[in-house]
Amino acid sequence: MSRFWKIALIVVAVIVVGGIGFRLLHKPAAEEGAQGQHRGQHKGQGEGQADAAGQDKDKDAAPVPVTVEPVVKQDVPVYLTALGTVQALNTVTVNPQISGQMLSINFKEGQEVKKGDLLAQIDPRPFQAAYDQAVGKQQMDEAQLATAQSTLKRNDALVAKGYVAQLDMDTYRNNVANLAASVAADKAAVRAAKVNLDYTRIISPIDGVAGIRQVDPGNVVVTTTNLVTLTQIHPIYVMFNLPEQNLEAVRSASGGGDPLEVLALDRADAHTIADDGQLNVVDNQIDTTTGTFKLRSVFQNAKGDLWPGQFVNVRLKVRTVAGGLVIPAQAVQRGPDGDYVYLLQQDQTVKMQPVKVANEVGDSHVMITSGLALNDQVVTEGQFRLKPGSKVKALKPGEVPAAPTSAEMDKAKKNAKQQGGGGRRGG
Repeated sequence: MSRFWKIALIVVAVIVVGGIGFRLLHKPAAEEGAQGQHRGQHKGQGEGQADAAGQDKDKDAAPVPVTVEPVVKQDVPVYLTALGTVQALNTVTVNPQISGQMLSINFKEGQEVKKGDLLAQIDPRPFQAAYDQAVGKQQMDEAQLATAQSTLKRNDALVAKGYVAQLDMDTYRNNVANLAASVAADKAAVRAAKVNLDYTRIISPIDGVAGIRQVDPGNVVVTTTNLVTLTQIHPIYVMFNLPEQNLEAVRSASGGGDPLEVLALDRADAHTIADDGQLNVVDNQIDTTTGTFKLRSVFQNAKGDLWPGQFVNVRLKVRTVAGGLVIPAQAVQRGPDGDYVYLLQQDQTVKMQPVKVANEVGDSHVMITSGLALNDQVVTEGQFRLKPGSKVKALKPGEVPAAPTSAEMDKAKKNAKQQGGGGRRGG
């Protein structure tokens, strides 16, 4: 083959290879663009279908059953709260007034005793002897006084006749006066001996509860011996402190003449221990170290529910708000922007309504100062399933939702099936 034909064949081969390469580089890119466009259209249609399905789901979702209660109007007492300490009205440490041997203890520890009850008995024999001796001395001196008085009387009639000297009459008179003084001293000694004899019987000076006795029978006691401590609990005091910013409110409320009401509750505020308390005293100074002032209330404590040394929560009623708006406390929710409630709308949906809570009303309600109106319906149970705009089925307190009908169940199954099928197509 000549050299010319060899060059021609090489040129033809290069042209064919170049054409094939051009086809391979450009045809797949065009097809990929077409396929990408097709996938984009498919994805857009899928998202549109998903959004439509979500809207249909919210629209067709069953109403959430919730419990609602209306906003009511009532007179609301306003309380100031504090931690209080119960103190006995009177506390008496019983000590013997004389020394002697303790014969008997006549009370039981923890027993309520009355004023005048016998608590213990000291051996009375030495004191009885001293009393008898004092009585005998008095009787002897009284007899001598009577003799001296008789002598004075007889000689007084003879002075005028000159049978008795005036000097002797002075002696008779002085003797009578001396014996009269002795009788007076004897009477005082008899009274002192009687007092000591009475002190052998240790009696209760107050009505109260006996504590643990410190002396057993048979021991010799002295005037510094502590026999027992009595505490009076009917009535009883409750002491508590309030911040100084409440002083003006307390003074204004107590200036009306009627004593302010005080309640005593247990440490957990679970129940009221006593509700018959009255404010007794407001202290005359503010403690500069704590910024508080002291108050004292008195309770009749007829059943003995309050006990000395007990800690209680105190509620002092300072005023009453007429016609306050009240809702159950469980309706109030706490959010990042403050308190709110779920308010029922006319279309049976709910919205988040901000409110301001003034104070508690009893153990289960609160008073609202803003955000609600009388007869508004607020959700009290089922809030955790709600969001703004949720459709609800309002129930009364204690009411149970009715069982779904067969039509509702079929509809729910159909919706679930459609949602499940759409999910598989989308995958």
